[in-house]
Amino acid sequence: MTDLQPAAPEWRATRPDATRDVAQSVLRGMKGRCPACGEGKLFYKFLKVNPACPACGEDISHHRADDMPPYVVISIVGHVVLFGMMLAEAQVENFSYLVHLLIWPPLALAMSLAMLQPVKGALIGLQWALRMHGFGEPAAGERVDFAE
Repeated sequence: MTDLQPAAPEWRATRPDATRDVAQSVLRGMKGRCPACGEGKLFYKFLKVNPACPACGEDISHHRADDMPPYVVISIVGHVVLFGMMLAEAQVENFSYLVHLLIWPPLALAMSLAMLQPVKGALIGLQWALRMHGFGEPAAGERVDFAE
């Protein structure tokens, strides 16, 4: 019985030291796709990352997203909701606390849930592009500015 292993993608076999496009990797991550090939799914559950890309086999298991995605989401959602509350108070007369309670908490929850996966994917794509946390050594002549 032969063991069928998928061949390494052509771009990976011929250019192992190629520089990685940060913007493209971040956008692929935001879309929930592999930052290396853009084809395989990054997540197998809502926030659970595939250990390896199903399409190209890139190892993604060593990413270190940790608490950064929720921090970014809370910062963005907090600014948007606070701006909305302040705008509503300034523009609408007699805006009761009950109306605030019915509008802003559900909006904050919906925005947070909608943004969490794309932000985590973007951070993983950024880590992959900058070769952070075991995603590879810098290419020959490539300068990577981050603390070791």
